[in-house]
Amino acid sequence: MRCPYCRHADSRVVDSREADDGQLIRRRRSCPECGKRFTTVEEAVLAVVKRSGVTEPFSRTKIIGGVRKACQGRPVDDDSIALLAQKVEETVRAKGAAEIPSHEVGLAILGPLRDLDEVAYLRFASVYRSFDSLADFEREIETLRAAARAREGAGAEAAEVAGATS
Repeated sequence: MRCPYCRHADSRVVDSREADDGQLIRRRRSCPECGKRFTTVEEAVLAVVKRSGVTEPFSRTKIIGGVRKACQGRPVDDDSIALLAQKVEETVRAKGAAEIPSHEVGLAILGPLRDLDEVAYLRFASVYRSFDSLADFEREIETLRAAARAREGAGAEAAEVAGATS
């Protein structure tokens, strides 16, 4: 690392600390030439590869904007949307790749959005998956209904087990 004061080509790391929940690393450095100290910040950049092949930095703000459009007129608050965007970023970063296709970002949004608001999920999925007909909507609605029935069945089963053990 080049010294910002004397432009010497080398420096020594004195201290390293994580910041922003491990997303950043702050390093305190010392220049062996002039003796001055300075701080550097390292960040792992996550890039999204769009369908066109263009690469751009991952943006939580873009996630929030897209989800907010899907949630327009729905009883979903900004904090829930911000939390969803954080979950999406964590999911995407957990893959460990420096570049991720935009398709995978969209898939990472669908699950948490379905849990947040089913109508917003349908809106987002209809654009993301390019629904062409009513049959596409009907198929997706049936999938949501089947998942709801499975959850209700699991809840009833758990209640029976709890009642049997009392």
